[in-house]
Amino acid sequence: MNSKHILLIAAAAISFTLPILRAQQRFDHLVRNDFFAGFSGDEVALARGMKAAEAALENDPKHAEALVWHGAGLFFQSGQFMQKGDQAKGMELYGQGIGEMKKAVSLAPNSIGVRIPRGSVLLSASRNMPPQMAKSLREDGISDYMVSYELQKDNLAAMGTHPRGELLFGLADAYSRNGDMDNAQKFFDLVTKRVPDSVYSRRAAKWNETKQPLPAAQANCVGCHTAGK
Repeated sequence: MNSKHILLIAAAAISFTLPILRAQQRFDHLVRNDFFAGFSGDEVALARGMKAAEAALENDPKHAEALVWHGAGLFFQSGQFMQKGDQAKGMELYGQGIGEMKKAVSLAPNSIGVRIPRGSVLLSASRNMPPQMAKSLREDGISDYMVSYELQKDNLAAMGTHPRGELLFGLADAYSRNGDMDNAQKFFDLVTKRVPDSVYSRRAAKWNETKQPLPAAQANCVGCHTAGK
């Protein structure tokens, strides 16, 4: 995992939460800029974001959104330590981050503001993990996205092209990478139907040519990465 991957998936996560959470007070509004800057290398900003999440958790230990963001921060930091060669510290933070994100989901299993951030982190990170570890992360990420899909499937038409495309394509791509061809085909077909004439439908067409997982450059968040790939 690296800072660019985490930054991309975090930005994607915010796009998903907008349709459901716009009428609510959103914790991500308090911390997202600091976490985004931190994930791109600003250690001071990351520390500030983590401190804000910790303050929220001190006030309410069951604050699921604060917990999922804090867990994502630990998960990111674990990658930094591993890249520096400190595997012991990296694995310690990895376990803590995974644990916090899992607890956040248990506290708020039907919260898109929790499910999408965790799912995005896990699905992105799974691209850089050993096969067995990657599969486990993908399965949890798919679960997060499927909950988010079920909560929004009756209102897909009201969603913007970006959140609709990212959700449907994210599921299609994850199922493809997990070897579940039936569900991959189902969601690539939904991409073609529900997000026509878009970068998402063009990607679906590429997948249909080979029935093979798309390379990362053709599966990154549109709008957070170079569009049109």
